[in-house]
Amino acid sequence: MCGIIGYVGNQPATPILLQGLRRLEYRGYDSTGIAVVSPDGGLHLRRALGKLAALEAEVRADPMEGCTGIGHTRWATHGKPSKDNAHPHSDCSGRIVVIHNGIIENFAALKRDLLGRGHHFQSETDTEILAHLLEEGFRDGQSLEDAFRGAVQQLQGASAVMAMAAEVPDRVIAARVGNAGGIVVGKGSDGMYLASDLPALIPYTRRVAFLGNREMATVTAEAARFADLDGRAVGKDYQTLSLDSMSASKGGYKHFMLKEIMEQPESVTNCLRGRIEFDPPGLRLAELDPLRDRLQRVTRVVLLGMGTSWHAAMLGRVFIERLARLPTEVENASEMRYREPVLGPDTLVVSVGQSGETVDTLAAMEEAGRQGSPQVTLCNMEGSQATRVADATILLRAGLEVAVCSTKTLLSSTVALFLLAAHLGRLRDALPQEQMQELCADLAKVPALLGDMVTREREYQLLANRLYRYNHFLFLGRGVSYPVALEGALKLKEVSYIHAEGYAAGEMKHGPIALIDERMPIVAVAPRDGVHDKMYGNIQEVKARDGIVIALVTEGDEDVTALADGVVTIPAINPLLSPLLSVVPLQFLAYHVALRRGCDVDQPRNLAKTVTVE
Repeated sequence: MCGIIGYVGNQPATPILLQGLRRLEYRGYDSTGIAVVSPDGGLHLRRALGKLAALEAEVRADPMEGCTGIGHTRWATHGKPSKDNAHPHSDCSGRIVVIHNGIIENFAALKRDLLGRGHHFQSETDTEILAHLLEEGFRDGQSLEDAFRGAVQQLQGASAVMAMAAEVPDRVIAARVGNAGGIVVGKGSDGMYLASDLPALIPYTRRVAFLGNREMATVTAEAARFADLDGRAVGKDYQTLSLDSMSASKGGYKHFMLKEIMEQPESVTNCLRGRIEFDPPGLRLAELDPLRDRLQRVTRVVLLGMGTSWHAAMLGRVFIERLARLPTEVENASEMRYREPVLGPDTLVVSVGQSGETVDTLAAMEEAGRQGSPQVTLCNMEGSQATRVADATILLRAGLEVAVCSTKTLLSSTVALFLLAAHLGRLRDALPQEQMQELCADLAKVPALLGDMVTREREYQLLANRLYRYNHFLFLGRGVSYPVALEGALKLKEVSYIHAEGYAAGEMKHGPIALIDERMPIVAVAPRDGVHDKMYGNIQEVKARDGIVIALVTEGDEDVTALADGVVTIPAINPLLSPLLSVVPLQFLAYHVALRRGCDVDQPRNLAKTVTVE
């Protein structure tokens, strides 16, 4: 989940690398570094502990010249955050440098062998062994490309790597092994670019190609040559992406998280656009047309996700069982991949993700592919690895999400899962046309309702001002509100570092009720739906034990309002769609509590946007 970038061209590399790292800093910010090769063969290396500002200060104090370079922003795995452990790493001669995203599983054995052959190490990282392996091949007279290929072939585990050498100042070499993040190659007017993620390339080019598993690229200022790790040429066509570079800026907001919360009405609209008709109401998912016959034959659905995407998948289970009448399971992808799951052609596997590069989800998708399951992925990143593995893709169209804490991609994922459920229901004749039209009409109301809700930020801020001093929270929900409770707790943990738990409200009496006292607020997600009376009873149980209740209710709910110590309302809506509204106040609550506690909401400690290592 580190960020990596490379450039070869006719422009100074340093500002390009620094700007790219700025756009990739959500992937890791324990330390940063860049290396630049000058035309005369000098190799210049700058590294710094902490966020990018520290590296920028190093570069200002000691500038570098050259038009070929690589850069890295780190999320630590092997070795604590320190300047010595920051990338790039060099070989014994200091003439070869490498950067890396992933985990080298056999690094201990490789390091022992290298130490036995006289190599000296400067860091605690697994990455540094790659520089020394490359050094050995290059020293033996191999070309940089062949030495790189030989070194990468010795690695076990999933990795994305880049390397360059002072003796070959006109190129950067990159490779991808497994699912540890991507390598995107961009073709620009003034050079060639490489990065672990698209945001780093947006200011320079939209013409990109993606490295697949066990593929490498040798990049010069004019072109990239693609091959597999056995040396066979690989043909690739550059595709032109339609991302708007302005969407990566804060647009006047103080933080990306706030900007992205505010963008949710638009992101939901974009997800719906062209997929539902409002007059007369109707549904069309053309993306799934090639899978029509296979989808009609499935008898079971398995949904995959991690973190916020797992919560969306939990909502998808409710939608698919309710609208398509298909038995549906939700899997944490990191657990499924090791459990020898029973899949097959009759099981539809649906993966949910933001980046399409999460290593656990990709590994689970590979297992589904081995067992012959049809696969649909819901993803926000066009051209990502998940979209290339799956048989069909439903793009979320949420736009770039820069804050580590996912907000708008949750809502777009939930909408996309609802559309998928309705589509499956129609294919199976389980969802009458009249009911589908009603659902589409209900969906059409969501963007406007969201638009009203995000204008109430001041209300949520005042609630946060009352609550930010508490150190423990319990979130409760039932039915479709249970995943919302989990998400509310996750958001508060992520950005404010407050201990928070999400529970199914019926589970409260089986343990968590022992925690209730006047020092732990209970956030009860209780919109009007089929389990509202049950939630009302749970709230009464909390109040009977002197608990503090913050209730999220449908407008006009006087019964719960009378019990609660604080109330947030949402407009009345089809109960199945209520999560799209009820999650928004919880996002605002987490954001403003974190601000009051002085936390970095866009880049919470220990977290990264895209999890590309186990």
